[in-house]
Amino acid sequence: MKNNVFQIKIITILAVSIILIVCCPLTFSADQTFLPITSARAEESTYYRVTRPCNLSFPDDHGMHPGYRTEWWYYTGNLKAHTGEKFGFQMTIFRSQISPPGAEKNWPSPASQWRSQNIFLGHAAVSNLTAHQHIFDEQWSREMDGIAGVSQNESGTTRIYLNKWSIMIDEKRHNVRVQSNQFAFDLKMRSLKPAVLHGDQGYSRKGELDESASCYYSFSRLMTDGTLVYKDQTYTVSGYSWMDHEFSTAPLQKNIIGWDWFSLQFSDNTELMVFLLRQAEKSHHPASSGSYIYADGTKKHLTHKDFNIKVLDTWKSPQSGAGYPSKWQLSISDMDMEITLASNIKNQEMMTSESTDVIYWEGSVAINGHKGPQGISGFGYVELTGYNQKFDAPL
Repeated sequence: MKNNVFQIKIITILAVSIILIVCCPLTFSADQTFLPITSARAEESTYYRVTRPCNLSFPDDHGMHPGYRTEWWYYTGNLKAHTGEKFGFQMTIFRSQISPPGAEKNWPSPASQWRSQNIFLGHAAVSNLTAHQHIFDEQWSREMDGIAGVSQNESGTTRIYLNKWSIMIDEKRHNVRVQSNQFAFDLKMRSLKPAVLHGDQGYSRKGELDESASCYYSFSRLMTDGTLVYKDQTYTVSGYSWMDHEFSTAPLQKNIIGWDWFSLQFSDNTELMVFLLRQAEKSHHPASSGSYIYADGTKKHLTHKDFNIKVLDTWKSPQSGAGYPSKWQLSISDMDMEITLASNIKNQEMMTSESTDVIYWEGSVAINGHKGPQGISGFGYVELTGYNQKFDAPL
């Protein structure tokens, strides 16, 4: 879960881009088109809004959704090297549209190759769970063919790319590649379950208004193998990953200061996604919800009344001064489920001053507990926003 989150950084990016547009007038021809989302409602010079079930259709909706202000493709996972080391990873590519649909009508002709509607930004990190180390990187670029963008070919393969980072999604597989100065990974993934459409057929409410929502789906169990480079050491790794794709226009409501998001993979081949929308008065917004995914891939929608999350421990960042939860107890009463989640490394903080300029915590967690009379274990990822300051962000 990631108009205004990129506002300060995008102003800087736009200033650079305007210089490039003036100095480097190259022609540009777009060669990709995407099906409109039927849940969109828009007027001239306004962004599209998500107001009802999203009618998602694949592979088309793995691609980009122009007209919505914010979109992201997100992967996390827990991996083990053949030599025994354990790692967590995350990689997200964001798209931020900088002007409403129809703004292209006012562009000069021919338009510069540097002129576009979108900024692409990326965050990636590796947590060395064995060495208790966490390193991250960030990228950004204006949309430009071959540098940053999204494409789909006739067979439906989707490619999302940003400099030397890329995501490839086809009918059966995902491939995630990141190359950074201190780490890299090339991970091939195969989904063991169909896409999960959260909320009402992908329509995920985040507030009282119909348009306080996003289109949101996940692949909750991706069998993963590949290579990971960490500080010049190359490892052959395998494990499981999680993928989210979400797009929206609506900002968070004013009384929401941040969110806690959990993606959990259990030892009995089930998964759980829940998010808590935190309010200024330290309560949780009623739109907080989740999805429980059964072993056969079917989903049960959870409202905020169906689960309870209690913070058991916290960690204070020496870099930002923010205090984050680091251990939780999560229960779902009608499943007789009670689990404890604990961060595998306390410091998995992301400080993204070179891209989105947001400070948040994103990290690997371990799971232990029970579901009914059976013990249950597992692993997952948790994202915590708004602990450094109010997270003025999209859904």
